[in-house]
Amino acid sequence: MTRLTYERRIQLLALAAGLPGSLVALILLWTGNFTSGAFWTLAFLIGSLWLGFAFSLRNRVVFSLQTLSNLLAAMREEDFSLRARGASSDDAMGEVMIEVNALSETLRQQRLGAMEAIALLRTVMEEIDLAIFTFDNRTKLRLVNRAGERLLARPEERLLGFTAEELGLGACLGGDPARTMELNFPGGSGRWGLRRGTFRQGGLPHQLVVLSDLSRTLRDEERKAWQRLIRVLGHELNNSLAPIQSVAQGLESGLATAVKASELRNESSAALLDDLRQGLGIIRSRTEALGRFMAAYAHLARLPQPKMLPVNVSEWINRTVKLETRVKVSVLEGPKVVISADADQLEQLLINLVRNAADATLETDGSVQVGWSRHGSELDVRVLDDGLGLPNTANLFVPFFTTKQGGSGIGLVLSRQIAEAHGGELTLVNRADTRGCEARLRLPI
Repeated sequence: MTRLTYERRIQLLALAAGLPGSLVALILLWTGNFTSGAFWTLAFLIGSLWLGFAFSLRNRVVFSLQTLSNLLAAMREEDFSLRARGASSDDAMGEVMIEVNALSETLRQQRLGAMEAIALLRTVMEEIDLAIFTFDNRTKLRLVNRAGERLLARPEERLLGFTAEELGLGACLGGDPARTMELNFPGGSGRWGLRRGTFRQGGLPHQLVVLSDLSRTLRDEERKAWQRLIRVLGHELNNSLAPIQSVAQGLESGLATAVKASELRNESSAALLDDLRQGLGIIRSRTEALGRFMAAYAHLARLPQPKMLPVNVSEWINRTVKLETRVKVSVLEGPKVVISADADQLEQLLINLVRNAADATLETDGSVQVGWSRHGSELDVRVLDDGLGLPNTANLFVPFFTTKQGGSGIGLVLSRQIAEAHGGELTLVNRADTRGCEARLRLPI
């Protein structure tokens, strides 16, 4: 049995509603005293009005329902710009249209809020200095932020779809969900804080992995400890050096006056006075040297905040390398880049790196190369030397530690402090392709 549609039922009900009246009118016309022409004229008029009102009722009901259907379909497609016009609260269909319009506006506001929240979340994920990864139930990477791309040294399109084991993150998906790990990645190595959680997407379990670099935090704490130690040592030593230096200078001056005024002819007395004068001179010179020594280390505790101004990378590097004249320093030109940085601090940083490279190269009669390249929003500056390499890299950035004759052990510590104050990092490694060392400075553009 064929099922009647809603439109056909409305039409039949409308015809049935007008059928009794129309039949009564036609019977009265048939039995009445009317001419044949008047009968057929009135019969045609009654039939037309009956059928016209029946079909008009059907079209009116169907049109309202189709309008409502279109509004709901638009909302299903997340198009909340359509509205029902002419809706009035004094009839049932008007109330329905008003409620549908209100629902559409509510959904539009919620969708706008959701889009703004998603945009904010994406911005936070891109700008936050934490590497964030999400893996599906097959441990395949489904989402990674910019910090994660830098950590793995690959863009997002070359990371998605790979498993955690293939990306070197397999150890992060097992064990305690919150712990500290020693990890090595192409974009960085050291101690990392791991946080792991689970969530569901599309009904399937996913894992969220967050990695935070603890190395810089530990270095900051270490540097603060050294700064406090230097301030204490400087204060105590200066309190002792100042009176010692003053007394030594006073005794030396008094001794010189006594020698000139004396009529002594005894050679032994003259030799004794000469020894005293030399000893006092040594005390004075060493206290002055020790004072300069402590003043140099005090720079670690008083490095000012960088004054960010536009710096042309090519001009900065070419200007700085000309200051080194002991060895040949060649510049490997890179792209034209302008960064926001403190030019004076960056110049001091590069001077230290080039000077260290030149010191290492003097032993092998080699050369030094300085070049730069751009990777996305980061600038890489490399200083390469042909020296003997680094025998010990563990203590390079420890204050007072040096491998050079007469070195102060402050240059690299100050250089890394400048780099990190600019939001970058400084690393020193032995070259893999040949003999020598590579200093790599990474700065944000």
